Amino acid sequence: MNFRSRIFIAGHRGLVGSSLIRELSRRGYSNVITRPHRSLELTDARAVADFLAQTRPEVIFLAAARVGGIHANDTRPAEFIRENLAIETNVIHEAASAGVESLLFFGSSCMYPRDAQQPVQERALMTGPLEPTNRAYGVAKIAGAELCWAYNRQYQTRFLCAVPTGVYGPGDNYDLHTSHVLPALIRRFHEAKEHRARKVVLWGTGAPRREFLHCDDLAAACVYLMELSLEHRDSLFREDEPPLINVGGGEELPISDLAHRIRALIGADVAIEWDRTKPDGSPRKALDSSRLAALGWVPSIDLDAGLRDTYAHFRNRDAKG
Repeated sequence: MNFRSRIFIAGHRGLVGSSLIRELSRRGYSNVITRPHRSLELTDARAVADFLAQTRPEVIFLAAARVGGIHANDTRPAEFIRENLAIETNVIHEAASAGVESLLFFGSSCMYPRDAQQPVQERALMTGPLEPTNRAYGVAKIAGAELCWAYNRQYQTRFLCAVPTGVYGPGDNYDLHTSHVLPALIRRFHEAKEHRARKVVLWGTGAPRREFLHCDDLAAACVYLMELSLEHRDSLFREDEPPLINVGGGEELPISDLAHRIRALIGADVAIEWDRTKPDGSPRKALDSSRLAALGWVPSIDLDAGLRDTYAHFRNRDAKG
């Protein structure tokens, strides 16, 4: 990948895609291709084929996906599996057909078994049952990784699957019905402070442990991996194992601790009540990122700094209406 490479970011307006835009610009890449959803429907195979034939990207970051938190996954599984399978199938197949040099697909820690040994290594894929509340999404992400591996073996492509832990940061989704836990907590405590509420009711027990990764760290890791994939193919691609690489944030904590940190950051003088009738999800989802570290990359944004950055952006967004 050189500074004039034609780089297509699918899903450039999302949390991960917008971070990739910033990281590529920071590094001096100037030929980035984007399209809004209204101009390119990725679930339409013909539209994807025509777009790639017209723009001829050399590199693709496939960040477009139907995503959401535990409530959205649990109540709309058909949407999650259908839309994600369609996007992955169309973009990966048409990229191979168009001769795209390299592609990075974003997987998810939901791909791994619910009760996998922690921290989870890449080889744990498909060794046990998934978490029921997001099984449909997890199956779709497994399929995307398998597509990358299958096309690499059959067509000698260089398609990689990065598996991030819980991603957060500026540009996140704060809708309480569809967001992930960290942005949902930010909104809940911010609104509780504004409305002078006495308590905030949160789902589950607070006991599940999660690892979080700032979106700018994820973008930096993935650009690094794409540069590395072109120079050192043998270190990333093997025929006998899927092209997976974990991207973790390095700090794991219980959801209850995260809630207390966010409450303190926002300055919300409220009690926390846990609704134990609601599901917890997976008890633990920490990733073993030692393979990525051995390749020369580690995260640089610690959780407290990342939370301050994220809340500052949330407040700016909230002020703008």
